[in-house]
Amino acid sequence: MNKQTQKREKRTVRRKRIRSTLAGTATRPRLSIYRSNKTIYAQLIDDDKGATIVSGETGKDIATKAIAKGIKKVVFDRGGFIYTGRVKTFAEEARAAGLEF
Repeated sequence: MNKQTQKREKRTVRRKRIRSTLAGTATRPRLSIYRSNKTIYAQLIDDDKGATIVSGETGKDIATKAIAKGIKKVVFDRGGFIYTGRVKTFAEEARAAGLEF
């Protein structure tokens, strides 16, 4: 097993552990992120319906779209990524733009 596969599997384990405790509802959706090499993608998800409410690429973008739909409180799902660097910056941008975690 190579290093890339090990990293992917460890992230999957962390992601499942995080998701076992988090759930998004219509009033408080889950802010799920995915960090690629170039950017961070995010979605607000209602897990009861299994539907994406809002999607975007920056914290400010997500927050403005969510507030326009009447959503201020969310549950932050870091997707198995460590809460540092770009993930932390994304979360701080979303908070500064008006979302509450």
